Amino acid sequence: MNFKRFGRPAVIAIAAGLALSSCAANEGDVATTGDDASASTLTGTLNGAGSSAMDAAQQAWIAAFQTANTGVTINYEPSGSGGGREAFIAGGTDFAGSDSYLGEDELAGEFASCVPGTKAVDLPVYISPIAVIFNVDGVDELNIDADTLAKIFAGTITSWDDAAIVALNPDATLPAATINAVHRSDDSGTTKNFSDYLGQTAPTVWTEKASDTFPFGGEGAKGTSGVVDAVTNGTNMIGYADASQAGDLSTAKLMVGDEFVAYTPEAAAEVVAGSPLVADRAADDLSLDLNRKTTNPAEYPLVLVSYAIVCNEYADAAQGELVKAYIEFISSAEGQAVAEEFAGVAPMTSELIDNVAAVLATVK
Repeated sequence: MNFKRFGRPAVIAIAAGLALSSCAANEGDVATTGDDASASTLTGTLNGAGSSAMDAAQQAWIAAFQTANTGVTINYEPSGSGGGREAFIAGGTDFAGSDSYLGEDELAGEFASCVPGTKAVDLPVYISPIAVIFNVDGVDELNIDADTLAKIFAGTITSWDDAAIVALNPDATLPAATINAVHRSDDSGTTKNFSDYLGQTAPTVWTEKASDTFPFGGEGAKGTSGVVDAVTNGTNMIGYADASQAGDLSTAKLMVGDEFVAYTPEAAAEVVAGSPLVADRAADDLSLDLNRKTTNPAEYPLVLVSYAIVCNEYADAAQGELVKAYIEFISSAEGQAVAEEFAGVAPMTSELIDNVAAVLATVK
């Protein structure tokens, strides 16, 4: 079914009905991760690539799904969101994981794995804060506002004892040392979310458009792990990374409204729950327009949503069913609980889970 002629609220109601009608037909094909794993009849290999931020969650999902479906092998390469989208568009993978949704230029082209003339859709499957990580001599806690953070990464604040940082941290002993700011060197959805946050909350400083490519100079590192390693092993460092991979590094509090707010998975999920869908997209596309400008201290606005990017109709129908089964699992309440346990992220709301399930019911 082509949902483009329906309004976006209508897609959920229509697809929900399809999901109910298809449930019984698929019940015997896809096993859960419970005791009935032996009932699974799924076989085949799935290849995915993309977001390194969601790699920990992907590995947990893969382990759980393969345990329940022993005839299935799933490979996921954390090549970065941009690389993942490129590979999927070219037909090199069956799905992509991306911390940014497909661009209009990408949607205007063809998708090699999809039926000619059909498109791919963005389905939220993973929510996580982006942590501002730091490793600064003698500093255990750091408060930062958007303007100051933007100036640090744009290269206009270069010393840790700069007056702007001191004013935000009057009780800290900040060294008279050069700031070493690390960004992602690869095309990264984490960078796009980070730059989108700065562009919306510090527009007079961060004048570049949100992009997978970091727009300024400085030290670059490949992948989330590369940034984390650089900050961990360097001196007087600051960077940004998916919070689930921040490890033992110190993380900054961001100014939200009139308060400094530490990231939590719950605060990240809260801001996503209050964010609308992106306007003027296809009805079966669930890309989100994140509310970066919130002043509610219960919400953490520096957040990423990772999407599973899939065909709405696969050229290879059998492969499409396998993709559908896997994405149905990772976006289910059960799959979200796996990500929460093993990757430390907050599960999606039940409403968002239902909306993803409704669209997946129409994938073929």
